[in-house]
Amino acid sequence: MAKNKKDKDAPVVPPNEPRLAKLFEESVRKQVAEKFGLANPMAQPKLEKIVINVNIGRHLDGTKVPANVRSTVIDTLTQISGQKPILIRAKKSVSNFKVREGYESAVMVTMRRDRMWHFLDRLIHLTTPRIKDFRGLPTKSFDRQGNYSFGLVEQGVFPEINMAEVNFTHGMHINVVFKNSDAERSRFVLEQLGMPFRRPEPARK
Repeated sequence: MAKNKKDKDAPVVPPNEPRLAKLFEESVRKQVAEKFGLANPMAQPKLEKIVINVNIGRHLDGTKVPANVRSTVIDTLTQISGQKPILIRAKKSVSNFKVREGYESAVMVTMRRDRMWHFLDRLIHLTTPRIKDFRGLPTKSFDRQGNYSFGLVEQGVFPEINMAEVNFTHGMHINVVFKNSDAERSRFVLEQLGMPFRRPEPARK
């Protein structure tokens, strides 16, 4: 009998459609169209990718980053993103950040499509509630194109990471990239998806 032969009678399992992608298509798009007068779907803001970056250049020891630092960061990004990150080498030297041209400077992973949506879902509902003394994400971290960036101080806020098994604590920079957007539109989209932004403090009397 041939190995790995597929059973023709086996039921077809539908793909695991991301919850937030479905929410965006079925609800958020309509709200965007009404609020900003963007009836044409091609003109509406769209979440394009999520990029996670960890700076390792400052840990250079001579000409190399210590193996434990590199491996821990790569393992972290692999676990939380579900894909293999890439190693970035510096294009130029920056003395203030101990970055040397041609040497390892960062580890980066870029998520698109389903992986991007699944990551955002876990970030909103599982990760941010684990941040110590969490009062919401900053609302002033959007650029003119509507991309949103923020940082986390340690990888332990992700439930996928067991801090008892790591030998190096590190933070990371997360960039949520949009198309056809600006700060106001991107913030509205993320708010409708459940992003826990910091609420303004009530004015003191």
